Amino acid sequence: MLKIKVGPTDDIQTAINKIGDSGGELIIAQGEHLTGPINLVSNLTVTFETDAVIKFKNNPELYTPVWTRWEGIECYAMHPLMYANGKENIVIRGKGVVDGSGSSWWDKFRNIEQEDRTLPREKYELDLAKLNPDYKTRTGGGGRPSTQFLRPPLIQFWKCHDIKLSDFTLENSPFWTLHMVYSNKISIDNMTFSNPAEAINTDAMDIDSSEDVTVKNCLLDVGDDGVTLKSGSGEDGIRVNKPTKNVKVSDCRILASHGGIAIGSETAAGISDVEVSNCTFDGTRRGIRLKSRRTRGGTIENINLSGLKMDLCWCPISLEQYFAPGVLPEEEATVLDEGPQPVDETTPHIRNISIKNIKATNVRATAAFIVGLPEANIENVEIENFDWSLADKDNLLPTYRAEETGGRFHDDDRGIKTINVSNLVINGKRIG
Repeated sequence: MLKIKVGPTDDIQTAINKIGDSGGELIIAQGEHLTGPINLVSNLTVTFETDAVIKFKNNPELYTPVWTRWEGIECYAMHPLMYANGKENIVIRGKGVVDGSGSSWWDKFRNIEQEDRTLPREKYELDLAKLNPDYKTRTGGGGRPSTQFLRPPLIQFWKCHDIKLSDFTLENSPFWTLHMVYSNKISIDNMTFSNPAEAINTDAMDIDSSEDVTVKNCLLDVGDDGVTLKSGSGEDGIRVNKPTKNVKVSDCRILASHGGIAIGSETAAGISDVEVSNCTFDGTRRGIRLKSRRTRGGTIENINLSGLKMDLCWCPISLEQYFAPGVLPEEEATVLDEGPQPVDETTPHIRNISIKNIKATNVRATAAFIVGLPEANIENVEIENFDWSLADKDNLLPTYRAEETGGRFHDDDRGIKTINVSNLVINGKRIG
């Protein structure tokens, strides 16, 4: 097996190309390695020496378009910083760091938001717009896809299998941090995910239309959702029809995050057979967060969560079908309507959810927010041994911070909010 050690002045991609798909080990020596995009190969082991850092250049022009999935829809977007396309048997390990140099990317996006810009302007945005002729009508989850500032994930595995990641840190991602698409047999162990709380769209990991994924012993402290499960959005996700299933998460600690365990809102092909156990949440906005909305489609089902400890969460349990970010103005009247709408393949469903042995202290907004659609109630939810207590008055937030939805479902009740729910049992009491 070929083994190559690269120093800070060596080119990482040249070394990987030399190893090739026949296999070998790439050793990242101590020090900072500044690089452009990296393409991984099959049968590759990447080993970090202690204090080795791969740091990516922050020039968008370097990350030329690739066909991928961005916020649930297949399209051209910027090349992931580290990328594997159709590869297998990849191991990345060791006490090193992969740094996405995200601050300049976040600043660019903040400027877009401050200007309220909705169309492309920069050369790299206009290049993508030519490749994505429907860009003006793209919905999203808050990333403003119509601008075509389609920021790259830090690491993406596209149509890969047999992946093992352990012991290293991912930080300062421009967009989603670890994105697994159409992939299977993935192990993520003892990793750290670190992005500033204000760095928008920086999910720790996105398990996207992928199967047989195990996550354990990880620390997540990021600017969006934590362990995130998705399966495509709307008609495009229905067309692709690749579900996410057989995911196990255990013994993780989640700090800053919009949703610690987040399922959705891209749910088109379905998400099922998920087990989460023995995790802690400290200051996480929502501990458990299942979310979708009209036009997204798909079914979230057979989800089992147990043995979770939460402190200073805004809302420990959120299950909702009115997820509002990214809704186009012309969609609001139907997508966010509190009245019933026709049921079709783009109507989302949430059912068969088991939540057990949850200890939530110092709840800051609302204990639970469970809001379904009138035409597609959330069904068959059992919450057993849910023990919660409110924070002191100085730490309380307005109840709408439990889940910023497009519907007007908030009042002064800080307990368990339920609307459009069928067969809900909480601590042995049937609620709906």
